[in-house]
Amino acid sequence: MSRRTKIVCTLGPATTALETIRRLVAAGMDVARMNFSHGSHEEHVERVERVRDAAQAEGKVVTILQDLQGPKIRVGEVRNGSVMLREGEEVQVTSTPPEETTGDRIFIDYDSLVQDAREGERILIDDGLLELKVTGKDDSGLRATVMEGGPLRSRKGVNLPDIRTSTPPMTEKDLKDLELGLELNVDTVALSFVQERSDVEALVHRINEKDKNTSVIAKIEKPQAVRNLDAILEVTDGIMVARGDLGIEMPMEEVPGTQKRLIRSGMEEAKPVITATQMLESMVEDPRPTRAEASDVANAVLDGSDAVMLSAETAVGEHPVRVVEAMNQIIRQAEEYWYEQRRSLTMAPEQLERGENVTDSVSFTACRLAEQVGAEAVCCLTNSGATARAIARHRPSMPVYAFTDNQRVVAQLGLLWGTEAFYIPFQQDTDQGIARVHSVLHEHELVEPGSKVVITVGMPLPARGGTNTVHVSSVK
Repeated sequence: MSRRTKIVCTLGPATTALETIRRLVAAGMDVARMNFSHGSHEEHVERVERVRDAAQAEGKVVTILQDLQGPKIRVGEVRNGSVMLREGEEVQVTSTPPEETTGDRIFIDYDSLVQDAREGERILIDDGLLELKVTGKDDSGLRATVMEGGPLRSRKGVNLPDIRTSTPPMTEKDLKDLELGLELNVDTVALSFVQERSDVEALVHRINEKDKNTSVIAKIEKPQAVRNLDAILEVTDGIMVARGDLGIEMPMEEVPGTQKRLIRSGMEEAKPVITATQMLESMVEDPRPTRAEASDVANAVLDGSDAVMLSAETAVGEHPVRVVEAMNQIIRQAEEYWYEQRRSLTMAPEQLERGENVTDSVSFTACRLAEQVGAEAVCCLTNSGATARAIARHRPSMPVYAFTDNQRVVAQLGLLWGTEAFYIPFQQDTDQGIARVHSVLHEHELVEPGSKVVITVGMPLPARGGTNTVHVSSVK
């Protein structure tokens, strides 16, 4: 059985060479992530070009994901590089830069901090190792009590889990990075620190201004985004469960359940979900993952993730190819178990809301019909990729093959569970279109001659915006 869950690899210093990238593709990389929190524009341009060269050499489509840094908040320079904060101490927090941060006066580079913060809200520093609680404010800044002490070092990151920050969703750096990404024709863009629907809409607006058909991934890493998930899902093309900052901003014991709810919500809305952060972290140095890491990856697969992501493991790790091979093996075993235990399609008919559009209903029918007639594949002709997403959310036991006349959609569907996409010019005649699907299936040896396939299509064939027909046929 082919692997259904996709693998996202972050590229970095350890994965810049063309030969290394080609080996990643051969090992199973489906999506190449360009993390714009690090690296120069020149480095990213080089990696994008090499990913495309490697994918072509391997005869595979690799989706290119640009990940914008977002409004990262940090502590200023600390006197002597480090000061000790002790539990119970009172400190002043300001966004007006002094010459240096001291033990009793802490500078945080967020201009609206004093305006946005309220009494009782938390300020977390250095991945949550240090915790301050706001006790009041005056003209000179915030007053806060140290709840969790320890060494405070220069330029450490700051999280504000209780504070609805008023920063724009994209910084000047993000806008410049986005301009480069759109020039490079990246397939999808991930937006960091999303809080609400309007944050995603701001990115979509920028993309539309450039007349680019680039999809958007909303990174869910703040409690505000979890609360506003339904509204965010209405405007995003997918989400990322970014467990790093999410695990700082909410109690760590809540993260596993939140992960499951986020994945389920994405599946219900036919929006792909990437599960990310520290999945095989020990393999940054070690040649084998821990048993706990293997279980983490497997459970993300069993939860229904469309894709699982590697970060430092492939960007700066010592075993970038080996870690992809390990993740590939873990995913395959988890999927084998999942299919052994499964009794029905993931989205049962009673879970589909009455009044959902025709494409959703036809997609469910196609999956159920494919199971009943023993089809070897579910195929769809789609212009936007929406039909492929509607089919994939049901997690059929056979592969999903999408056929589109849009090259960008071919690449974007590389992120979607269980789906392989092909470019074909659409025919005016439905029978010709179905014959072309059969031809591609035969050319690529995707199904056995004589086997049944289920095909969804919008009639008349060049129709845009709707799938209304299910066709069962045997491939000759």
